[in-house]
Amino acid sequence: MWKKPSHSNPLTFSTIEPEKGMTEALRLSPAEIIENVKKSGMRGRGGAGFPTGMKWQFAAEAKDDAKIVVCNADEGEPGTFKDRYIIKIFGNLMIEGMTIAAYAIGAKRGIIYLRGEYSYLRPLLENLFEERRQAGKLGKNIQGIEGFEFDIEVRMGSGAYVCGEETALIESLEGQRGEPRNRPPFPVNTGFQGHSTIVNNVESFAWVACMFAKGINWFKSVGTDKSTGLKLFSVSGDCKQPGIYEFPLGIKVSKLLEAVGGEDAKAVQIGGAAGLLIPRSEYERTLAYEDIPTGGSIIVFGPDRDMLMVAKNFLEFFVHESCGQCTPCREGNEKLLEGIKMLEEGHCSMHYLNELIALGETMRLTSKCGLGQTSSNPFISVATHFRDEILGRTNLHVS
Repeated sequence: MWKKPSHSNPLTFSTIEPEKGMTEALRLSPAEIIENVKKSGMRGRGGAGFPTGMKWQFAAEAKDDAKIVVCNADEGEPGTFKDRYIIKIFGNLMIEGMTIAAYAIGAKRGIIYLRGEYSYLRPLLENLFEERRQAGKLGKNIQGIEGFEFDIEVRMGSGAYVCGEETALIESLEGQRGEPRNRPPFPVNTGFQGHSTIVNNVESFAWVACMFAKGINWFKSVGTDKSTGLKLFSVSGDCKQPGIYEFPLGIKVSKLLEAVGGEDAKAVQIGGAAGLLIPRSEYERTLAYEDIPTGGSIIVFGPDRDMLMVAKNFLEFFVHESCGQCTPCREGNEKLLEGIKMLEEGHCSMHYLNELIALGETMRLTSKCGLGQTSSNPFISVATHFRDEILGRTNLHVS
C-alpha cells in the first residue's frame, strides 16, 4: 500500500542539519548501523535496487583489512542528471553517507568514480575533502573515535556507459577496459584490487545521511511497504516543467505526469535508455521496485513524437556503447538497429519483425550484463505498444 509523504518540502536534502546524520550514526556500533539500514528497507537508488543493508552486511563479514567504499558518480544513463546536482549542492551529504558506510563495514579508503564530463566538479569535491579533514571529519580518528580512519579520493570515469555496472566500474578503476566481470565472486568479497568493496551511487549515500538525521521510522513512513523512502527523478522531454523532482516511491506515473505538466504524453521512458517504455494505457502503474523500478530517469514523449525514431535513437546509443564482450549484445543490437532501418523504409515483413522481437527476448536471457539484458527494451516496447503506428507508416506485409 502506498503511503503519502509525511512532509510537504519538495527537496528533503535542503532540510537536513549539516553533519547530524553522521553524528547520529557514529554513536552506534557498526553492527547497529547495518541493522538500522536493513530495518529501513532502503534499496540502492541507482536502479538495480539491491538492499543496501544486506550489501553492507556482506562486506562487513568479509575477512579483509583493506576494504573499499566506492561511490558511483558516473551517471551515464541518458536522461539522468540528478546526481551532479546532489554533488554540487549537497556534496557533504554524500560524503557523510560514505563515511557512515566506511564505519559500518570497516573500510579505510573511499573512491568517488566521477563521470568524465563532470570534471568541473572535481575541484569542488577536493575542497570538501580538505575542509572535512581540517574539521576532523575525514582522516584519522574521525569525530574523536579512536582508530576510525577513512579518507576519500576522486577517480575520473572513462566515458563508457557500461561502467555504470559495478564490476565494469571496478575494472575501469583498476586501469582496465571497462567490461563486466563474471559473478561470483561478488565485489563485496573480491572487488577493487581483490579487496572487499561496496559500490553505491551518489543518491544512495545522500539518503543514508538523511535517514540517520531524521530517523529510520521517518524513512520507512514514506513510500510503499516494499519500496521505502523518497526518490529523486530527473524529468526531461515533452513536458511543461522538466527538472529534478522528489517523490515518494510508489507514486503513479499519472501523478508524476500531472506534477511536471506532461498529462498529454503518448509514452514515458522510465529508467533511461535501458528502462521501460510505458504507454498511456499503463499510467496507473507505480514507480516502485515491485512494479516499475528506476534509477530516476523519466523521459516524456508527447503526442507528436515518432516512436520508431525514439527506438532508433536508443539503439544507436547501445550499438555505440556495447563493450562487445558477449555476442548477444554485440551482434543483437546491430540486428535490431538494422530492423528499425528496414521498418523506416517499409522493407520489414511481419514475420521478420516477430523474429527481431524474439531476438530481443533472447538478448535479455543470454547477455552477460545489464546493458545487453535491457538494451532490447525500447525495440520490444515500441513493437508491442505502438504496432499500429509502425504498421500505418510502413505497410508491412506477411511473408
